[in-house]
Amino acid sequence: MPFRLILPLSLVLAAVVAAPAQASYRVGVSEQHASMFGDARWQSIGLQRVRYIVPWDWDKEAFQIGEIDAYMNAARANGQEVLVSFNASRGCWNGRRYSRKAHCKAPSTSEFLASFQRFDDRYPWVQVYSPWNEMNHPSQPTKKSPKRAAKYYNALRKERSARDFELMGADLLDTRNMVRYVRRFNAKAKGTPRLTGLHNYQDINYRTTRDTIRLLDTVPGEVWLTETGGLVSFGTRWKYNERRAKSRARYLFKFAARYDSRRAGLRSKITRVYYYKWYGEERGARFDAGLVSRDGTTKRKALKVFQKYAKAHR
Repeated sequence: MPFRLILPLSLVLAAVVAAPAQASYRVGVSEQHASMFGDARWQSIGLQRVRYIVPWDWDKEAFQIGEIDAYMNAARANGQEVLVSFNASRGCWNGRRYSRKAHCKAPSTSEFLASFQRFDDRYPWVQVYSPWNEMNHPSQPTKKSPKRAAKYYNALRKERSARDFELMGADLLDTRNMVRYVRRFNAKAKGTPRLTGLHNYQDINYRTTRDTIRLLDTVPGEVWLTETGGLVSFGTRWKYNERRAKSRARYLFKFAARYDSRRAGLRSKITRVYYYKWYGEERGARFDAGLVSRDGTTKRKALKVFQKYAKAHR
């Protein structure tokens, strides 16, 4: 074989050996504002998945219903699969502590189920539900009771006999109580949940792997990173820095590719990544992870990284 042919062939073979297998995880955005669907930058990516957090008592106030209708109808019009995650009532968390007011208490299982049924009747096209958002965090009334959170899961699991939909088990923040919580939750959950959610902000922003691996090693099936991303700012720990957020966004997607298959000793794999979030906050906000400015007029440095990986995994 002439040398001019040998060299290109050797380069091709080297590339095949060196290149990792195509990652199978899929990307979506977790965002609360329906205006995202009208943003040409979001539209250009061609995403098919979004995540939306809904107060469990979603139809308590007319303005809430209006907001939710606007988001859900826009998502459907844009062909999105919406992962709906239920949450505590609005106004119950002030950033430091959870309110003890009556309306902030965890609903009974029957109250939760009745509210879910009304929601599902209004949006019967929803195919994916998470029973409770960040159930192990102090901002949630489920924080001290994995048993109560499991009751919500069991109620929705039974509901699937009437209408089939995909159901997540625990949906967790990567805090110290994560593994203990999910073990107690799964012990009370009927059947064995094969889908678990994780918000792994610590691993992504410290560029570590420990918390995520702990969860992958604890639960079976699939893990969706239901909230994650590079933080632009967070309290006094991380001051406003778009370059840092960009580097963490890149780390996130390489991280997801690394664990999108069952590696030796791990019980589950990462199959979805929901970036939080599209819109940022004003300077000085305690928490900011947006890809564009609060008013949407300015793109941030992490957006280009997000667009690149999201297009490859939409």
